[in-house]
This record gives sequence, structure tokens and C-alpha cells, in this order.
Amino acid sequence: MTNVPGVTLEDLIDRYSVILFDAYGVLANSSLVIPGAKEAIAHLNEMAKQYFVLTNDASALPETRAARYESLGLSIDAGRIITSGSLLKGYFRDHELHGMHCVVLGTDDSVRYVESAGGVVVSSDGDFDALIIGDQSGFPLLESGRSVLTGLFRLIDSGRPPRLILPNPDLIYPSEDGFAFASGTVARMFEGALALRYPDRAELRFTRLGKPHTAIYEEARRRSGTMDMVMIGDTPDTDIRGANSFGIASALVGTGVSTQDLSRLPAGDVPTYVMKSLAFDDP
Repeated sequence: MTNVPGVTLEDLIDRYSVILFDAYGVLANSSLVIPGAKEAIAHLNEMAKQYFVLTNDASALPETRAARYESLGLSIDAGRIITSGSLLKGYFRDHELHGMHCVVLGTDDSVRYVESAGGVVVSSDGDFDALIIGDQSGFPLLESGRSVLTGLFRLIDSGRPPRLILPNPDLIYPSEDGFAFASGTVARMFEGALALRYPDRAELRFTRLGKPHTAIYEEARRRSGTMDMVMIGDTPDTDIRGANSFGIASALVGTGVSTQDLSRLPAGDVPTYVMKSLAFDDP
């Protein structure tokens, strides 16, 4: 049995300069606040402790998400929210993709992320340079999926395969009445179809930007100016694995996806600490 020490949020505040939170399953689930989250955020704000919310969500701009949090009683400034959608700007810059014609599946804010990164949003009926899955909602999955898949096959067959970009690689997320599929599951549907039609084309896969990949942690380091951070998350293979591989501490909280059965986890997914909740007296 893996021996991982238990901690409280108060312990982590004392030990680390910066606290990083996952969103779903740690702070809130859609319209429900996780017990202890309101008090935790209020305390951090009062003591002026540096913290950020690192979310794989690419369905809402930081300003949209901050307003939603405010309506739930969580006073989190938009500048403290780092989303996977916001990573598109750096990705487009680093790969010189400004002006690229993009098909976007997702919400209105998913489209805005692409536009702010320099992409030109177009329909799948014509030619396009990239397919970006911003969210699993905001579009009719079967109807849009059929059109996009047909467009992908047409372009690949003509020797012009589009880039495939997935800001949020999550497969599921906790909702107020259970769990739901996330955009990573939609991407896997496309990848499965591409693998059937082009079995020798292993490169026809989505580039994944969010946790557990390092870009979102690097942005937190850039904003905070330190590596003295701890990531609090509920998902071992995204929150914890990403923090571990980036070289910062991690704490697995038992209020979301995780069952906290550490004995079955691969070594890279084992957290530095475990915690039951964000409540100060709940190790």
C-alpha cells in the first residue's frame, strides 16, 4: 500500500508560496460549490495568499468563469483563472498559425478563444486548416460530427490533413447529479474514426494542451514567478500527473473523480499528499 501523508489546506498554505486549484470536483461542480471551497477562497483572499485556478475548461473565458464563480459565492478574480482555452494563444504564436482557418466545436467562448489566438473560424463545409474541439457542448454532436468527419476525410484524402487541437483532454467531469463526458471523449470518437479509415496514419491525433501537459503549469509559474507551488486536484492522471511531471508538489482531494485508492496508481500519478476536502480541519 502506498504511504502518502494526509494534509489540510492550512498545512499547504504554510508550506508553499502558491496554491493551485483544479476547478471541477475541487471548487465547484457546474452549479454546486464543493463543501469547504467558499471558506477556503475567502481565507486566501483575506490573507492575500497567491493562488490560481488551473482548469482544463475551454468552454468559458476567465471573465465568464469568474462571473459564474461570483454567483456561487466564490470571489475569484479572472486574473487568477488559467484555462486550457487560454493556452491556444501561445500555441498559435509558437507554431506561427495566425490566420489559420479553423473549425471549432464548442461554445461561443470556445470560438472567442480561437479568434483571440488569431484563428479565423470557418464552416466545415469548405476547406479548413485546423479542427479545434473547445467543448462537448454548444453544438449538436451527431449532426456537427458527421459534417466535420466528412470534411476531415475529404481533406486527408486530398493530401491536406488539418491540424487537430484539443485544449481540454479530460474524458469525464463531475456534474451536480453525477458525471458527464468531456471534450476529450469527443476527440477520441474522431480519433477512433480516423484510425479505422487510416490505420497507418498514427499522426492523425489531436494535440492536447491542458493538464497533464506542462503548458498550463508553466503559465502558473510565469504568473507567480516561482516553482514553490502545490497543485490540489481530484484526478490522478491529469492534475496529479501534470504537477508531478512539472516538478511541483501535488495533493489529491477526495471530493471529485478520485476514489483515493492509491494502491492501483502508476508511480507518476501518486500524489505528494492526500486530503479529504478543502476544510481546514479535514486531513
